[in-house]
Amino acid sequence: MAQADSQRAIGAVTRLLQDHLNRRALVVTVGRPDEATAAETAAKLNLFLYEISFDGAMRNLSLEEGRPPPVWLTLHYLLSAFDDDDRSDSAAAHELLGRGLMALNDLNYLRLDATTAMNVRRALEMNPEPLKLTFEDSSSDLLSKLMQGAEDSYRLSAAVQVRPVLLMPAVPEPSSLLVGVDYSRSPPAEIGTEGVRIDTLPGLGPVLERVTPAAVEPGGRITVHGHDLDAARLEAVLGGVVLRIVAQKPDRLVVEVEGTPTDGGAVGPIAAGRSISAGAHPLSVRQSLPGGRYRGSKLLELELRPVVTGATLAGADLQLTGQLLGGASDDVVLTLLRDGVPVRSFEAVMTTDDQQSLTVSGIASVGAGSYLALLRVNGQPARVAPRVVVS
Repeated sequence: MAQADSQRAIGAVTRLLQDHLNRRALVVTVGRPDEATAAETAAKLNLFLYEISFDGAMRNLSLEEGRPPPVWLTLHYLLSAFDDDDRSDSAAAHELLGRGLMALNDLNYLRLDATTAMNVRRALEMNPEPLKLTFEDSSSDLLSKLMQGAEDSYRLSAAVQVRPVLLMPAVPEPSSLLVGVDYSRSPPAEIGTEGVRIDTLPGLGPVLERVTPAAVEPGGRITVHGHDLDAARLEAVLGGVVLRIVAQKPDRLVVEVEGTPTDGGAVGPIAAGRSISAGAHPLSVRQSLPGGRYRGSKLLELELRPVVTGATLAGADLQLTGQLLGGASDDVVLTLLRDGVPVRSFEAVMTTDDQQSLTVSGIASVGAGSYLALLRVNGQPARVAPRVVVS
């Protein structure tokens, strides 16, 4: 498949949207809303691509190092509905518009499957990002501007956008001559390693690209992805705490998010609450050099979550136990939820130096009932929200 196929991606997205709606037994035309009435007499939906914008979030994203970035677009569509009498302001048209919106809502991501037309597949399959479909506000001002011609009528419509759409230039693939062949001779002669020369430079240290998962509890494991991660004397550092590297390969490190226990402790400094709190922290990988120096990577962000292991009511007070429940300088918020709805939040909490327990006063003021206690420390929620019964 040639890269030039992606230059047909705009039309391919329109065809893909039309195809997905057709599969749900919906008749769909493409074009300006005022032209849809002449194209099909039965009740129908109409797709109108009214705007193309450049995707600012991916403007400088290149698919391959050393190559210029492609063009990333966001496509903006209007979805209009017409009844059997070509009216868009009737109850039947409104019902049809609702069916079309729910069909698009079910898509979320526009995916290619076995039934996708080959020309559409070739235009879109080079896109490394899934096509995300989201709704936009379709204000009366927007619709009036798009339907203000002498022959146009105001058509109630819904707006939807699709992004990111990839357009790639038709450039030749990079290629190189065979190693071990002298092309200056006629005919070319095989010379093996005689003419091979490899210029090397000293390593510039580990290079980090991403970390998975993005949020972890104390003692959990993460995978750091990047380059040159198989070097000797590497350390992973989170918020000043040196972590333990479990496995090491050229393109990734498996790291345990806990430091080395000291003073005979059973757990490391993170779980013991002696080093850092829950929240977002900088993560880096560094290589130790002679003389006590380090060669470090760029910083990634890792979210450290609090751990709630128990909840006990003692009169009007609620006591939580766990790890990284917050210290005196941390932003600690406990929210009680009933049937998934927040009832009240408490910020006046009492913590301990080791962050192992937390006390919330005045719980009884929420009234009798069964609640889930959701704890957030520096914006990071605990994975477990214990149930609390107030009588």
